[in-house]
Amino acid sequence: MSIQIPRGTQDILPGTSEVWQYIENKARELCRRYQYKEIRTPIFEHTELFLRGVGDTTDIVQKEMYSFKDRGDRDLTLRPEGTASAVRSYVEHKMFGWANQPVKLYYVGPMFRYERPQAGRFRQFVQFGIEALGSADPAIDAEVLSLAMNLYKELGLKKLKLVLNSLGDKESRTAHRNALVAHFEPRIDEFCSDCNNRLHKNPLRILDCKKDHDHELMKTAPSILDYLNEESVAYFEKVKQHLDDLGIEYILDPTLVRGLDYYNHTAFEIMSDAEGFGAITTLCGGGRYNGLAEEIGGSDAPGTPGIGFALSIERLIAALEAEKVELPIEQGIDCYLVSLGDAARDYTVKLAYQLRNAGFAVEKDYLDRKAKAQFKSADRLGARYVAVLGDDELENDNINLKNMATGEQVEMALESFVEEFKKQQS
Repeated sequence: MSIQIPRGTQDILPGTSEVWQYIENKARELCRRYQYKEIRTPIFEHTELFLRGVGDTTDIVQKEMYSFKDRGDRDLTLRPEGTASAVRSYVEHKMFGWANQPVKLYYVGPMFRYERPQAGRFRQFVQFGIEALGSADPAIDAEVLSLAMNLYKELGLKKLKLVLNSLGDKESRTAHRNALVAHFEPRIDEFCSDCNNRLHKNPLRILDCKKDHDHELMKTAPSILDYLNEESVAYFEKVKQHLDDLGIEYILDPTLVRGLDYYNHTAFEIMSDAEGFGAITTLCGGGRYNGLAEEIGGSDAPGTPGIGFALSIERLIAALEAEKVELPIEQGIDCYLVSLGDAARDYTVKLAYQLRNAGFAVEKDYLDRKAKAQFKSADRLGARYVAVLGDDELENDNINLKNMATGEQVEMALESFVEEFKKQQS
């Protein structure tokens, strides 16, 4: 029996990997403009990081983490998300002491969650995310949101919906938490076991339950917006003002809570409204997580404010497909070397090397095929030029260059071919 790929993973093959490269390069370029710098963290971390950072009442920690013991009997986990690792690195490397503040980071890399695989959802998936640490200015909330929206728009997506909420500060959250407990407790036995477990640990997570989302108590649950204190209201109003100034449209949704425990104040999701996109419409999610650095052991950085988002590149690609967006991916090669005869075939090894060193995308025949088959290969590769070298031409120090778009063919001196080919491209 042949070995096959594990369930919930995928091979990204040539022809598709170019799409990924284009998206990742676009994200990197956008981060350059916004002055976010790349961080690369380990694929596995100590399990305790995610228990503290993500929250032990979340589905991620309770059901989805890939955890194991290493040979030193240490508890390790493949990272299920990027924020906890980025904040751990921020604390460990004392980035709060860096001259340039706030510290603005981005990452691109694989994450791992044990979920039921379905369209656009994998057990190994790739996230692009950003984190801004060290500023409690509402303006940076707007900046983070604008970067996310701009990435989607610059890639060509139009059918987008930004959903916004405020989870308030600690005082507001405590008041709302108490109201939720009082609301759900009398009939909690009508809810699933997860909701029962969350009632006193983190009742806000009940609002995010997939099983009981149609229960009548969900529709009448106390809104966080009714429990925001004066400071939280002022903060949220400032975020909305900045978004209005930037011309970024949004929808307020007081039931939006996100799936991780560390969020406070601004929380948001970007969704696709594309027809046929599927039941899971969320493309991107994020929010503010003031105090997370201290929660994971950053006693040197108490109360560090932070905000960020993460998006799945798999779901981004699915949205592009749903809207039938064609990315302007450069295809084809500069030159294909057709060789006729043993001596000419040997010479094209060196000639291909010289052309590649001069900056050109070049291919040659390695299967000793006839001229017709080599020309077909050039067509399949989208070669803009084909250079034909036979043993007779080699003996006379000549090579024929054919422009595949016009059909024009010229004879050139082989000795100066690389330099003459450069002139053809200018």
